[in-house]
Amino acid sequence: MTAFEFTKGETCCFSGYRPEKLPWGEREDDERCRELKRRLFHVAEALYVSGRRRFICGMARGCDMYFCEAALSLRDINGDVAVEAALPFAEQAERWKAAWRERYFKLLSLCDIETHISPEYTRDCMERRNRYMVDSSSVIITVFDGRFGGTMYTRGYAFRRGLEIIDIAP
Repeated sequence: MTAFEFTKGETCCFSGYRPEKLPWGEREDDERCRELKRRLFHVAEALYVSGRRRFICGMARGCDMYFCEAALSLRDINGDVAVEAALPFAEQAERWKAAWRERYFKLLSLCDIETHISPEYTRDCMERRNRYMVDSSSVIITVFDGRFGGTMYTRGYAFRRGLEIIDIAP
């Protein structure tokens, strides 16, 4: 097995909200945001202890980036962690504000694996990215409070595929 070959049982993925759906928006210095980041790290750490070594991030703004940062911190502590960026299309961050783009490209440069689902935007590339992550994993961590949207859809797909689901309220 090479450094980047992992079984589903060794892999977890993540789905969560963009800043617009979070009570604190983009204010990451808000204590609720800091607490969410701590919980994400502790859940990832517990999954590491249970044998997960590959952590797949969808790289959207907000919670996806928080999860990516948690997985990278876990890798800093435990060298046998691989962090995968699953990109729905190559230019995902093209229209984001400069600060988000800079963060995105910094995180992307630190990931061990970069998977491109589509070379360009298509109507279903986000959904295909989410299905790829779920189909590659045995566990999904979600930041979820019941709201309709991509996280709800991805969580439902993970449930139908038999994944362990770990929900964290925002």
